[in-house]
Amino acid sequence: MNIILFEPEIPANTGNIGRTCVATGTSLHLIEPLGFQLTEKEIKRAGLDYWKDLDVTVYESFEDFLTRNPGAKIYMATTKAVNVYTEVEYEPDCFIMFGKESAGIPEEILLKNKNTAIRIPMIGEIRSLNLSNSVAIVLYEALRQNEFSGMKREGQLHRHTWDESL
Repeated sequence: MNIILFEPEIPANTGNIGRTCVATGTSLHLIEPLGFQLTEKEIKRAGLDYWKDLDVTVYESFEDFLTRNPGAKIYMATTKAVNVYTEVEYEPDCFIMFGKESAGIPEEILLKNKNTAIRIPMIGEIRSLNLSNSVAIVLYEALRQNEFSGMKREGQLHRHTWDESL
């Protein structure tokens, strides 16, 4: 899986998303301009010590991304979409793009991608969810559809075993 952040503005959100990407084996693609430097302490604090393990690529523009990833299947998460994120089938190598916190993905890009624009349902007139929460919601649905390929599916207790009777 691949996550694209279009012109992200908040370093803590990007750090959280980076940590989620490391935990899921997902690549992170950042489209400039960024609203921060990748060396800022907020991004590293949110990403903890996982940031060094992140597969991250930075692009000068969306056009640069398209040039360097020809034929990429891109799902575009937006509150403006007609399709719900659970109603599409995510390919293992697809890209899921999220817009910047203040404005989302530009409508000029969305117009060219109506069939792959997806939304997370919400009630009322809420403008949007937190970006890192939105990424986690959609990414884990895509991973679930792909049977959590390559991921650890069970955990162990530290001081006990699951076989013990308490």
